[in-house]
Amino acid sequence: QVQLVESGGGLVQAGGSLEVSCAASGNHFVIVSMGWFRQAPGKEREFVGSIRGSIAVRYYADSVKGRFTISRDNAKNTVYLQMSSLKPEDTAVYYCAARSSLSGRYDSSLSYDYWGQGTQVTVSS
Repeated sequence: QVQLVESGGGLVQAGGSLEVSCAASGNHFVIVSMGWFRQAPGKEREFVGSIRGSIAVRYYADSVKGRFTISRDNAKNTVYLQMSSLKPEDTAVYYCAARSSLSGRYDSSLSYDYWGQGTQVTVSS
């Protein structure tokens, strides 16, 4: 089993920056890719970005491209989501996820096997 624990998040004004992190523990060696998703009230969970492989291939949703950056610290088994130029529409619960296989779409929640508990990010206007 893999455990994912998010931290960070909180309240920030529009235009500000925030970072959330996700620490993996347990049998984290099975992880081949990590992703970030978010879910706003009344909306479906949506893909934010992902990172995989030794050369850290990254993918981002169009809505966050150029504003959000995913990074990782392999020594700490931690992935980070750095968010800048935040907008009120970025308000959501942010979840990290891990997958043990590269089958399926990287931007589909169905492709991910493990999930964190989520952390709230609120952007005020």
